[in-house]
Amino acid sequence: MRRLSWFNATSLTIGFAFLYLPMVILVIYSFNESKLVTVWAGFSTKWYGELFRNEAFLDAAWVTLRVALISSTLATVLGTAAAYVLVRGGKFFGKTLFSGMIYAPLVMPDVILGLSLLLLFIAVGLDRGMLTIILAHTTFSMCYVAVVVSSRLVSFDRSLEEAALDLGCTAWDAFRSVTLPIIAPAVISGWLLGFTLSLDDLVIASFASGPSSTTLPIKIFSAVRLGVSPEINALSSILIGFVTIGVITFSITTKRAVVRRRREENAT
Repeated sequence: MRRLSWFNATSLTIGFAFLYLPMVILVIYSFNESKLVTVWAGFSTKWYGELFRNEAFLDAAWVTLRVALISSTLATVLGTAAAYVLVRGGKFFGKTLFSGMIYAPLVMPDVILGLSLLLLFIAVGLDRGMLTIILAHTTFSMCYVAVVVSSRLVSFDRSLEEAALDLGCTAWDAFRSVTLPIIAPAVISGWLLGFTLSLDDLVIASFASGPSSTTLPIKIFSAVRLGVSPEINALSSILIGFVTIGVITFSITTKRAVVRRRREENAT
């Protein structure tokens, strides 16, 4: 095993400090007694109480959560279907155009995508609200799901499907019983990616949202323009906490699954 040199250790320390030190400072100042975010006046949790009494932030968080759940689910279904067609559909008329349209949102700037969706909603007479945000987030999240799932389908052993078909399964039964469980990690990863992208989106949501459907990133951006308040620090600390718990839980679950698989392999 190679020893960690001083250069690598220093570079690693500086890199992690650059990434995570601002988050640590933000969490610390979320417990600041003072209303001034740059002046420490003692430890207090009152801003968390103020945050949970702020109806505007709570409504925006609820809208964001519903949009993320619905759009990521729709994007997973459509993206998985698109990936299956691209990988298993063979050659068909318009395949190049279809694949280009699937992958276009990956390289298209968010401003252009948001503006084009806004013009589309205006052209069809669709009032901006939660529905338009869901449609917009589904549109750009679907391509990420298609990329993740198609990469798994490319390396999929089709002999397993053929064996299921030889045993009397229909094409749908073979997909549901054999293919889908094997590609499930990729499908779940695509859903989590779409959910994260929806929670984080600001630019596209600002074009697709209406007065009664403000998402949390839009609300935070509007509040920060008037000055950073301790409530923003408290809200950001809660989000950091949720992400940290999710990452730790996922890591522990994955490690236990690997250990269990190794035990089963050794037992056989």
